[in-house]
Amino acid sequence: MPHADEDILTWHDDPDLRRPIMVLGLEGLFDAAEAATSALRRLATRHGATPLAEIDPELFFDFTQRRPTVHFDGNRRRVLTWPANTTVAAQRPDADHDLLVLAGVEPHLRWRTFTDQLAEIVHRAGAEMVVTLGAMAGLAPHTRPLGVVASSTDRHLAARLGLGTPSYQGPTGVVGVLHDRLARDGVPVVSLRVSVPHYVPGPPNPEAARSLLSRLELVTGIDGGHDEMQEMASDWRARVDAAVNDDDDMREYVRHLENQVDDEVDELLPSGDDLAAQLEAFLRNRPDGDD
Repeated sequence: MPHADEDILTWHDDPDLRRPIMVLGLEGLFDAAEAATSALRRLATRHGATPLAEIDPELFFDFTQRRPTVHFDGNRRRVLTWPANTTVAAQRPDADHDLLVLAGVEPHLRWRTFTDQLAEIVHRAGAEMVVTLGAMAGLAPHTRPLGVVASSTDRHLAARLGLGTPSYQGPTGVVGVLHDRLARDGVPVVSLRVSVPHYVPGPPNPEAARSLLSRLELVTGIDGGHDEMQEMASDWRARVDAAVNDDDDMREYVRHLENQVDDEVDELLPSGDDLAAQLEAFLRNRPDGDD
């Protein structure tokens, strides 16, 4: 395994963590309505995560496409902020696994080098598993729970947790490149992707973020506080309702989407306790390097 360049990857703290699980998502094509990154920021805040490692943006961004920003701090000093990919860490003494979180930005350049840095963080921190969060615009009505598709590159883990295996073929993003890299390194990866109503593409979308955190907790047992987002999600749905109800064509289109969703068979999921027990058994019994 190639080692990350020390000039690119800066460690803010020693990764003295206990069997961590890393959860990550990147702004860009696969973060519709910023659902994934907003969910991750909420997760990091909830667990009091602090900076662990940062990837220098210089090699990876075309700054004419993703420009740094300038703002004034509380003392009226100008502060320049660059696109950030900072992994934060939280200890969870009452849980089986500590936590790594990256709510980052998909880079424009040198994707293989970038994923080398992410893989270095995974390996040096001793992460036992990686979970990626994503969001895509789809044919999902805002009046129904937003579906989350869960899959794993590890066929044994997918079978044990009742997850799908990747079937997509076509252009991919950095997360797809990372999945391939970690699979070759023998690190199990779970992907969670929420479908966002394509007619409400802009942020915020608290219902999509809530759905991702709910499914993350179901699969891993990591508490993201999704129950506390119910009121925000209800308010979002009410605002979209008001806009749709003012447009007869839009109202009819949403009814069409509802009929499509209602005709589908509901997915039966095991309980969160059952999934957490199965995941823990998989991780504890998994030989190093076995996929």
